[in-house]
Amino acid sequence: MRIFVYLRKQKMTIENICIYYLAGINLLTFLVYGIDKWKARHTKWRISEATLLGLAIIGGSIGAWLGMKIWHHKTMHKKFKYGIPFILLLQIAATLKYLRVY
Repeated sequence: MRIFVYLRKQKMTIENICIYYLAGINLLTFLVYGIDKWKARHTKWRISEATLLGLAIIGGSIGAWLGMKIWHHKTMHKKFKYGIPFILLLQIAATLKYLRVY
């Protein structure tokens, strides 16, 4: 509950909103990769690869990369093995370009 009080008192600049968004989407992505790995081990209904890649594209690339490394999930699929680091590099480049503009 304290986190919500803290967030309300913060000045909501575009930078703060981006930081909170990226923290949230990366945590969500990391957890979704872990859930999908659990489902894979227990032969349950899986989360689609499009969803996993989509979460990385909308800002969760760090969470996806960590999920791959920690959960050992999707590490042999080429679109994940090379795609996630590529998405991460693109997002880093976009962030650096944004920071140089302001």
